[in-house]
Amino acid sequence: MKVLVVGSGGREHALAWKLAQSPLAQKVFIAPGNAGTEEEGQNVPIPATDIARLVQFARQEKIDLTVVGPEQPLALGIVDAFQAQGLTIFGPTQAAAELESSKVFCKELLRSAAVPTPEFHIFHEAEAAIRFLESREDMPVVVKADGLAAGKGVIVCSNRQEALEAVRRIGIEKQFGEAGNRLVIEERLDGEEVSVMAITDGRTILTLPPSQDHKRAYEGDQGPNTGGMGAYCPTPVVDEQTLHWIEERILVPTVHALKHKGRPFRGVLYAGLMITRQGPKVLEFNVRFGDPECQPTLFRMKGDLLPILWEAARGRLQRVDPPDWEPGAAICVVMASEGYPGPYEKGKVIRGLEQAQELENVKVFHAGTARQNDQIVTAGGRVLGVTARGPTISAAKYEAYRAVKLIRWEGAWCRKDISDRALKYI
Repeated sequence: MKVLVVGSGGREHALAWKLAQSPLAQKVFIAPGNAGTEEEGQNVPIPATDIARLVQFARQEKIDLTVVGPEQPLALGIVDAFQAQGLTIFGPTQAAAELESSKVFCKELLRSAAVPTPEFHIFHEAEAAIRFLESREDMPVVVKADGLAAGKGVIVCSNRQEALEAVRRIGIEKQFGEAGNRLVIEERLDGEEVSVMAITDGRTILTLPPSQDHKRAYEGDQGPNTGGMGAYCPTPVVDEQTLHWIEERILVPTVHALKHKGRPFRGVLYAGLMITRQGPKVLEFNVRFGDPECQPTLFRMKGDLLPILWEAARGRLQRVDPPDWEPGAAICVVMASEGYPGPYEKGKVIRGLEQAQELENVKVFHAGTARQNDQIVTAGGRVLGVTARGPTISAAKYEAYRAVKLIRWEGAWCRKDISDRALKYI
């Protein structure tokens, strides 16, 4: 089979790496890819959002299966475009992808399906949101841009002043562009935030081991939101009983609700959950593999990913046995450019990749990298996802940071506490 992976980040490197291991994979293309993905297959210089050219390439190369990594092409309708040409593609249609591309649609769907989620209010203009905040008691809330904002359109606020500032940034200053045309204000929950991803063909659901992302920039979950500074899998925050409850009360009703609305869902259903004293509640849904959660999850997966995604894309997931998993845990530590999640410089030469990659049970997934002559340089805010396995979470953490210490470039930094939140549950 010829496989095309769409995207250029760490998630796409992990997907290309795993798919290339399949005995069914004749060749793996990555569009546009990065300096790491070219080690797994062939990079194709087509942006992930250039759907017309991607369709043309898939037809010319007779691609058997296309796997979409990022959310933007899904929101733009890449699946619809491929299917219209008779091409097999793994991911939800544009209508189903609205579960991620519109917070308003997601919250209204959850309410109609009686899926547990924080109390919320929807606003079509910033002034109405400001009046709402000024008229009620001062309490912690979360302010969200309706549309896609690269994982940064959610602002967690401790008080009214912070919430008003968030509304101004999103709805008046339009820091996230048209994504802020509508806003959601919801109650702020206390608890542990976890990610539960499931592969589904709209009928069968294959739930993957739960993971935990670290979205804040700095140690102790301080600082601004990022696309994710690291993740580990599995997380002890979610035990087997809780995972079964999440499947029954959250994943299954959501899939049924989408089908009932005429938006059948195929792809990865990613539930961002808060584990509260009242039980799990949905903070958001994504419609693709999480980044960086994908990296440690796939690093633990035994066996072949390709037939799972192939059968899911064709509505026949029931034909596939669930995969086995490496015992223990895996951790991904994101190494970032100086200044991220704000402005940062590109083109810094990265050293030590070979030494890190030589360590046992370590894989360095590239995110924001490029090849410049025969050197690998930084080309993004999140540059690398240094991923390691171990028999325990602590052992995996030790191996990951051992690899991190071998890699260097001017201004490189990372959080030092990835997975520490798990220790109180072990």
